Parts: sequence; C-alpha cells; structure tokens
Amino acid sequence: MPPPCRGPATVCLADRSSPVWVRHATMGPVKQPTPPPRLGVHPVDDGVDVAVLAPHATRVDLCLFDAAGSARSERRVRLTGPHHGVFTAHVDGVDPGQRYGLRAAGPWEPMHGLRYNPAKLLIDPYARGLVGTLRYGPATYGHTVDSLLRGDMFGPADPRDSATLVPHCVVVDTGALEGPDPASNRPWTPWSQTVVYEAHVAGLTRQAQFVEPELRGTYAGLAHPKVVDHLLRLGVTTVELLPVHASVSEPQLAARGLTNYWGYNTLGFFAPHAPYATAAARTAGPAAVLAEFRSMVHTLHEAGLEVVLDVVYNHTAEGGPGGQHLSWRGLDNSLYYAYDSNVPATYADVTGTGNTLDFRRAEVVRMTLDSLRYWANIAGVDGFRFDLAVTLGRGEDGFTPDHPTLVGAATDPSLHGLKLIAEPWDVGPGGWRTGEFGLPFGEWNDRFRDSVRSFWLADPSRAAHGLPGHRVRELATRLAGSVDLFGAGDPPLVRGPGASVNYVTAHDGFTLADLVTYDHKHNHANGEHNRDGASENKSWNHGVEGPVQPDSPAADIAPLRRRSLRNLFATLVLSAGTPMIVAGDEMGRTQRGNNNAYCQDSKISWVDWKHKPWHDDLLATATYLLALRADHPALRTERFYTGAPLASGLPDLEWYDPAGVVFDHARWHDPALRTFQMVRTAGSARDVVLVVFNGSLNAEDVVLPTTDGDPWLLLWDSVWEHPDDQRDAGPLHVPDAEPITMEALSMRVYATR
Repeated sequence: MPPPCRGPATVCLADRSSPVWVRHATMGPVKQPTPPPRLGVHPVDDGVDVAVLAPHATRVDLCLFDAAGSARSERRVRLTGPHHGVFTAHVDGVDPGQRYGLRAAGPWEPMHGLRYNPAKLLIDPYARGLVGTLRYGPATYGHTVDSLLRGDMFGPADPRDSATLVPHCVVVDTGALEGPDPASNRPWTPWSQTVVYEAHVAGLTRQAQFVEPELRGTYAGLAHPKVVDHLLRLGVTTVELLPVHASVSEPQLAARGLTNYWGYNTLGFFAPHAPYATAAARTAGPAAVLAEFRSMVHTLHEAGLEVVLDVVYNHTAEGGPGGQHLSWRGLDNSLYYAYDSNVPATYADVTGTGNTLDFRRAEVVRMTLDSLRYWANIAGVDGFRFDLAVTLGRGEDGFTPDHPTLVGAATDPSLHGLKLIAEPWDVGPGGWRTGEFGLPFGEWNDRFRDSVRSFWLADPSRAAHGLPGHRVRELATRLAGSVDLFGAGDPPLVRGPGASVNYVTAHDGFTLADLVTYDHKHNHANGEHNRDGASENKSWNHGVEGPVQPDSPAADIAPLRRRSLRNLFATLVLSAGTPMIVAGDEMGRTQRGNNNAYCQDSKISWVDWKHKPWHDDLLATATYLLALRADHPALRTERFYTGAPLASGLPDLEWYDPAGVVFDHARWHDPALRTFQMVRTAGSARDVVLVVFNGSLNAEDVVLPTTDGDPWLLLWDSVWEHPDDQRDAGPLHVPDAEPITMEALSMRVYATR
C-alpha cells in the first residue's frame, strides 16, 4: 500500500474503484481558490480587483489618475483577457478614493457596429462614484467631428485624447461606509395603504425657505425635518424620486444653455448623482455623496416613509450612433446597444433618445439586475419605477412579460417584497402594454389619467360649446380599480386594484393647477419653438387662457378652476388603486403652462413653498381627503369588486343614477348621463362610503341610495374651498330618499359611520 499523503504540498490521486491511494506527487504552495470576477473595480486588502466586459476588444487598460485628475499623471495598467468576454487584473496599491477610467482598443469598423478608439477615456459601467463634468467638444466623440459637432459617424476615428473632458470614476469601498444601514429599517408599507409622492430631489427644496441654504436642493435637504413633517401631514407613504443615477445633459441642450433637469440621461447605473449632494459631501468625494444618500433614505425610513427610485435602464447618455464616446459605446458598442440588421449598422431606437440598450443580451440583463441589487442592498431603497419598461421586456419577438429581466427582478432575493412599478410603454412597435406586466409589478395607468381628465375637464369644455363628451362607463371602470386592465392572470383577479398606479399628473405634462388654467402648452422657454411636449392634454382653461388676477373681468372663473382642482384630486385619491401625487400639486404648483419642463432647472420646475390663501386651502383639502382614504377601509380595497354580497350582506360595489336607481345595461350607454353615484363597502368593518359625481354644467337633484336605516353623513363637498367650510357644526345628516342638489361640476363624499 502506498504511504499516506501528508502536508499541504502533496496532491493525492485515488483509484476510482478503490479507497487506497495509488500515487502521490509533490506540488508547489497550495493556492487559495479564486472566485469568479465581479464586474467593476472593487477594493480588497492590498489593492483592487478589476473586471471589465468588452468581448470584442483586443486590449483594455485601467487608467489611474492623481487626485486632481491631471492627464500627465495617468498611469495605465493592462488588463488580462478577454476570458469569457471579460478583462481582469489585480492591481496592488490602489486605495478607495482613487480616480480611474478605462481605455479599450479593437477594430474601428463603425459600418459593422465596432467603434474601438483607445484615445477616448471611458467610464466604467459599474463605477460607484463619478467626479468631474462632461464637456461637449469634438474630442469627446469617437469619430471625427468639426467645431459644430458635425461629422460622418461612419468616418475615421478621432485621435484626440478625451481624458480631461469627461468625468472620472472613483473607487468606493461600500463595505466601509459609516452610518446606519438604510436597508435595516424599511417601512414595508402594503400596497393597499400606499400613496406615492413623485418628487425631484433638487426641485422639492430648492425654494424651501425653511431649509438651511446649504441643504436646499440636496439629498440632505429632502430629509429635512420640516420636509418630512410636510409629507407625513399630507398623508403620503412613499416618495418616488426622479432619476438619481449619475446623469448628464444632451449636447443640444448644453448648446442652448439648458440642462436635462429630470435626469433621464444616465451616465452611470451605480453612482448617485453628485450635484444633488451638499457641497461638503461633494468636496469629500463620492463615498461621502453615497453616505449622504443613504442617510436620507434611513431618515425617511425612520419617519415611516418609503423611497422608490425612478430608474432609466432603457437607454444611456451616449445618444445615437453619432453621439459622444463615453462608456458602453467604447467598450462594446455592438453588445450593449440594439441594432437593426442593416449595413451600415444603425441602432434600433424604441426609446426616442437615439439608442436602446439591447435586452436580448444576457450581459445587459445582468448589468440591470446588478444595479437594482446594489441600490436595494447598499442604498436601502424600497423599490423602483422603471422608465419605458416595455424596452426591458423586449426579446427577439418583441415584448413578453416573461422576459428574463422582468422575471429576474420579480424573483431576485434582494428585491423580494420591494415595490416594482412599470411605465408600461415605449415608442417601439407594439409599445403600449398597460396591464401586461403581472405580479409583483404595479403599473402606471394612463387610462385612468385620460378618463379623469376627460370627465372633469375635456368633456365640460366640449359641452360648453354644445359638443358631446364621453360616457360615464369609462370613468366608472377606472374608479373601481381598472379590472379590465389588471384583472387578467392565472388565476384571474389575483393582482388586485393596487397594481393600478393611478395618476392625473406626472413629471411629464401639465401640473394639476395648469390643467385647469391652460388649453395649450407654453413651452417657449425650452428653445424648441413650442414644438416639444404633447399637444393634446385634455385640459380646460375654463374660458380664459392663463392665470387671472382678482381685478380681472374674468376673475369669476377662479372659484370654478379651484373646484375643478379639488374634483381632480379627490377622484385620484378616492379611487380604487394606488394613487400617485406630483410634488407641489397639493399646493397649486404651476409651470406657467410648460408641459415638458425636462430642461428647466429653474423656478418653472421648482416647488414654490410661498403660499397664497387658496394654496393653503388646497393643501388642507388634499390632507383631509388623504385622511379620509386612510380612515375608510372601503376606499382602500385589496381585491377587485364583484358586486357580490359581503359577510355584512351588502354588495362590495353598487352604481346608482341620479334618481337613486341601480344602473342597468342601457343606462351605462346613455350619452346624456353626467351624474352618477358609487357605493363601496368594506365587509368586515361594515364601512360604507358613497361618492356622488356631477360632471354636468348644471346643478342636478340627486336621490341618495337607501341604507339599512343608517343616515348618510356628509363628509366632504368639492364646493367647499376648505374642509372646515361646512363642518364647523359637525357632519350633515341626510335622510333616505330626500333629494339633494349637487352644484355643477362637483362631487360629494358620504359615509354611514
């Protein structure tokens, strides 16, 4: 029998059929196992591990810079590879805070989609931090352009170095971050109790006089106690932030002296946008910027508020194939971007931005899921709203809800239980997919937006000119949770009304106040001759375009405009589904008729916290209506209505005409009907709520439905400028079968308790 194997330098080989040792050999020192590379630059004990995906490249260099980013300080380290498309290296002596970039060499064959140009410094797609600003000169383009940035995108490569003209990546050690873990105190608000508040990090507090000047427009400013107090008093539960991924402005905006204020032009999917951090954090570096973001999330969590990020994975800031050469284009243009099948190679653009990330590629899916995990685990956010989410689900045969990106987001343990919200369209073929995403996704419901605007604004405007409007059945479907859109599935009805993220306004379009003030867009400040933005807004200026002054002959329309505001807001928050409010709408914020303020980092877009008396009244009304929603289970159903009796013996949903008669089929198709009643019941609590809608230009007599002896208690009337106007003496009791008069274009809320 051979001697036993001894010592760490001995490898023993056994006979497959026998437990005895058959031979042994002496080897060198045993190496520790090496895990698969993690994409990006990650600190380890004695330096950094580097991994860069660039399958078609012939060479990739890690470029290290001094703290000032001087081009003369650049030191290049050649990476090994590619192995399975990835270049790797371990680099000793590199610490957190190190500036770096990448250079990739390979074929310059733009006709076939390959655009390697080692003269261009590239951003690591996995960079955790970025410093510096993007310039827009010719040297930032991979192909040769003139001083006006014009050139042949299929022409020769530009030889000028771009290292001083583009942001630099920074090594961030996420394992050494100080402060509390924002993933440890998530509120986990159920969908049925969720009220979303869409806000821009900077715009929310830029004009907030109660926030210290150095905190205005920052992550820290958003977490200011008085901002948090406002959100809690209002009654929202979830703050949805416009993009906070590192972003830049398009060259055409920079040429006009404007910026991409909204941030839908991503330069880094892992780095927080540094300009939203305080000056102190920016000076301290990207690790401090990330720490400020994490502190904001933790503070909001402590107050019971969730944080959802609006994320833009459908395209990047590099624009069309004639755009700048910044990151993905230089590492592997033909892998990251979706192409058509033509020669010369041209992008398949389903986003309207010039490029589309190709979600037919496993590498693109991986980058997206890696980014989501990072923001969930490290930044502690509570969910994501996916911009142009249909793009993320496009495969070889178009959109499918079973696409790996969507399945991955739905099943990843790091994302389990977080809120996932789809913007269920893009601009490509078959791009409108509202209702098709399935669990666990919620979806923006544009049908809700259009039907509510039509009922309260567009239809009355048409009626004022003797023209017909829409029937009430469309609005009724939206009020009840849009089962026609979200009820499909196996089994049916499993998603529930919470999947419908209801909204009347969003960042894109008129504000709530502008919907009742303007018939037409006024986007001249954008520098596009008012050609940008939607031309059809379903808005109504009530007879006069723009604001009216108290001494104006048209001043008498102001009260009706304010009533329309209250009607829109009440319909939003009292409908079945998940309501989404845009920051400032609760206080009558205006964009002066601009319905596409994406490039307005100005008072046009910022929330104005200085109130007129009617702004305070509107805020009081919004707060009261959200409290009604919270207090009444009947207004927060988790299941689709069926009309069947509950345990209390009452149907979960009933519809009545103005005479108090239950709707029949013919009544739903009556084009003259503009007044109707909705009764919603919560079974176990026996909570019954009646909402009466009068969308007519005339006052209407209404007979309230009979109850089991309980009187209807009037909780709110949209005629009231302030909730206290008619409640000083307590709720009003209305006997059964006694007619009430509903004023023109008004709504009321009653309950039996």
